Amino acid sequence: MHAMHYEITLPADYDMDIIRTRVATRGSALDDFPGLGLKAFCVRERGVDGSPVNQYSPFYLWRTAEGMNSFLWGPGFRGLSGDFGRPTVQHWVGLAFEKGAATTATAASKRTWRLPADADPAEAIDRALEDLRADRPEVHATALAIDPRHWELLRFTLWSTPDATPEDEVRYRVPHLSRPELDDLTAGRHW
Repeated sequence: MHAMHYEITLPADYDMDIIRTRVATRGSALDDFPGLGLKAFCVRERGVDGSPVNQYSPFYLWRTAEGMNSFLWGPGFRGLSGDFGRPTVQHWVGLAFEKGAATTATAASKRTWRLPADADPAEAIDRALEDLRADRPEVHATALAIDPRHWELLRFTLWSTPDATPEDEVRYRVPHLSRPELDDLTAGRHW
């Protein structure tokens, strides 16, 4: 599994209905994309859920590297780059994935943290795995991943309702969730 995320920060007075319309009219294009576990069409709106910015921030869990590459070098990402400029794409290697009990996802949260230079990565990962949250009834799915270049951990969780998202994490609304190969993502630890 590969986790991928990019953030397109928009002007403070940007009409976020433009993004919601974009998602409503184009989001289904990835509903059957080969190699894609899920894509959460994440949106942050200034003043909503504590967000200081307007942002379009798609998040992906790729089941295969081929699917991820096919997207990045294909017409979908080219179109996004043509409309907004090419964003920096963050990438993490998957450590674990769990599906929760919730059948819908309308919100998401993201937490990233760097491991101290003197920390044992295996111990830090074990602690993070204990807090995947899949046992909470509001969780649709949750993933843990790592960027070993920067030793940065990522926990991304999809929630059934915005009220469930933790206030101390980056919070998103999810107007659309593509999940073509969600059932094929390997559950549990990925080693």
